[in-house]
Amino acid sequence: MFVEGSLLADHFLIGAALLIAASFIAGFIDSIAGGAGLVLIPSFILAGLPTQLALGQEKLVSTLGTLSAIRTFHRSGVIVWSFVAVGVPAALLGAYVGARAILYLDEETAGKIVALLLPVALMIFLIPRTQRTEEGGSAVSDFNRKVLFPLLAFGIGFYDGFFGPGTGTLLILAMHLVMGLSLVAASATSKLFNLASNVGAFIAFALAGKMLWGLGVPMIAASMAGNHLGSRMTLSRGDRLIRPILLTMMILLTGTLMAKYF
Repeated sequence: MFVEGSLLADHFLIGAALLIAASFIAGFIDSIAGGAGLVLIPSFILAGLPTQLALGQEKLVSTLGTLSAIRTFHRSGVIVWSFVAVGVPAALLGAYVGARAILYLDEETAGKIVALLLPVALMIFLIPRTQRTEEGGSAVSDFNRKVLFPLLAFGIGFYDGFFGPGTGTLLILAMHLVMGLSLVAASATSKLFNLASNVGAFIAFALAGKMLWGLGVPMIAASMAGNHLGSRMTLSRGDRLIRPILLTMMILLTGTLMAKYF
């Protein structure tokens, strides 16, 4: 189940405790700026989970962890539900197709793809965002709302199922730059799409047996706690404190993964 000689294989309790802490940090970061997978996937792999199992475990933790952030944003009234209705089905389908695609690859190939995609995902996360004044995107054309946005949602959902890290940021950028939502509204609304794409990938990985349910329960609890705290901060402070922290962590984690697979 675990990679031979890994932290989880040799010191399970220590490894599990570190992954629970990583789940809290990932949930906190994700609710503010997206990017939970940037922390969880390399952490899972480095702790001793095979690549495909690490991808499935990330979906197990993130899918339920996102619910806490959605609850907080829903109470604040900043979610734009009209975008949810047209984009969520497309994101869910795209994620299922993407997850099935990665499951066809062998573990070594999947590991190398993950190691190569992490720097790309990090660059996506670091794309500058400029604040807009529109909260609801009411001036968006019918074509953008009913055709272009569902296509974007399917493509981003496919990426989420195939790999994952940076999905939240891509969703926020799509709703902010293409659909005209403010960053706060885009961040809040993106959580519904994150949930949908996570569910699509979740189903594919669960059917393939790529999840550790027992280990996942405390990780889910930690992720939900981090999401709750981070979503409350988002409404007042944004992501100014998170991006430098995530950048530092990702340089270390990505470097370690590259050394492992190359």
